[in-house]
Amino acid sequence: MRNSKKLKRITFKFKGDIFLLIAVVFLTLIGTVFIYSASNYSANKTYNDAFYFVKKQVLGIILGIVAMIFFTKIDHKKLQKYSNILGIITIVLLIAVFIPFIGVENYGAKRWIGIGSFTIQPSEIAKFSFILFSATYISKNQEKVRTFIGVLPVLVFGGIISLLIIIEPNMSITVCMVLLMFSILLFAGMRIKHFLFLIIPAFIVGVFLILLEPYRLSRLSAFLDPWSSPKGEGYQLLQSLYALGSGGWFGVGLFNSRQKYSFLPFSESDFILSIIGEEIGFIGLLLFFLLLFFIVYRGFRIAGRAKNTFSYLLAIGITMIFCIQVVINALVVTGSIPPTGLPLPLVSSGNTSIIIFMAEMGILYNVSKDSSLTF
Repeated sequence: MRNSKKLKRITFKFKGDIFLLIAVVFLTLIGTVFIYSASNYSANKTYNDAFYFVKKQVLGIILGIVAMIFFTKIDHKKLQKYSNILGIITIVLLIAVFIPFIGVENYGAKRWIGIGSFTIQPSEIAKFSFILFSATYISKNQEKVRTFIGVLPVLVFGGIISLLIIIEPNMSITVCMVLLMFSILLFAGMRIKHFLFLIIPAFIVGVFLILLEPYRLSRLSAFLDPWSSPKGEGYQLLQSLYALGSGGWFGVGLFNSRQKYSFLPFSESDFILSIIGEEIGFIGLLLFFLLLFFIVYRGFRIAGRAKNTFSYLLAIGITMIFCIQVVINALVVTGSIPPTGLPLPLVSSGNTSIIIFMAEMGILYNVSKDSSLTF
């Protein structure tokens, strides 16, 4: 007769949310595959190198992993003492894009700083700078957040950043900044009446900015009726819809996109989600979004377990900017809101974006290390 053995429950203990990092790395790998699929034709045609954008992305991922590992090791609470310094550096960088021979203009916008062949986009740094400044200030002035005067420093700093970004011009990142600002203040305990007092004039200013620039008005018109200018402002949205529609339930197959053959502009960056939907279909997109929102879920879970206000707001800010960009990008490519250029986090081509987001994920993991998680 065999002796029965007691089965012991096996638990895995990590000093931090290891599943977050696994999901982040997995998402960047998926992004790289689709960047190749979306760009190999145009890259070969333009640069005589089908892997041109892939090579740039791999370099960004390597630097991003280095940054992510670095911030998993550094106590995130020590970042508080650098919030003002980073804030000043951010303002300087945002101003530098307008300086001749330093700022780089592309497609009529000055959003980059060029050093030889190397370029950085200060607005990507600005988003994290604002998160760090807000988390630091609010954690040291928690009671003041309940008053309108108390949140003025956060509003002023966010307003300066938004102003400098909108005149680049970069409407999409400005919208992200405003949404991020209000999100952090709400999670910090801002009174609803103060929130409404701010959101109404912010909406009015947004409408004014759209009316102020003819190209924004044209984009709004194209959004309302893209078929009225199928070869003009409505072209990109229509091509995006054609890509998503062609995908059907299960897609046309990996690397088999037709829209990447110079039909859909920026298919490797702002509109990569359209190519993904075309190749893997509706079912594939559902699984893809499960991965994206798994990262969002882990972020909120980490914030909920944070042991202090600074850690909580830092985690909330990082999670919210990731979530905001995912949602806006998805709404744009599906024609749910007016078209605007905004990368899909950790997926779209763009070195500054992926390095900053991976660094932020390292910080988010570091916040989770304050308490052991058992799975």
